[in-house]
Amino acid sequence: MTKVSELHRQWSEDPGYRKAYDGLDLEFTFARTLIEARKRAELTQAQLAERMGTTQSVVARLESGRVHPSTRTLERIAHATGTRLRISFDPA
Repeated sequence: MTKVSELHRQWSEDPGYRKAYDGLDLEFTFARTLIEARKRAELTQAQLAERMGTTQSVVARLESGRVHPSTRTLERIAHATGTRLRISFDPA
């Protein structure tokens, strides 16, 4: 059986794959940041959802990186995890 990391390495040699993968960087970064905030707060997805007044499935979709949350949702996440929301624009 081939490991996912090996497939990714092979596929990364294809310029089209690499461009598509690199285009997902923002989604991956957001998802990783959200998961880290939840874990630092020692919350399960269900507990975070309860604090946000939503459902666990909404949190799961947010953590997948495929959903683009509103600023209001980001504020609710920050409040629920005891963190401060900071949005910035960095040079490309």
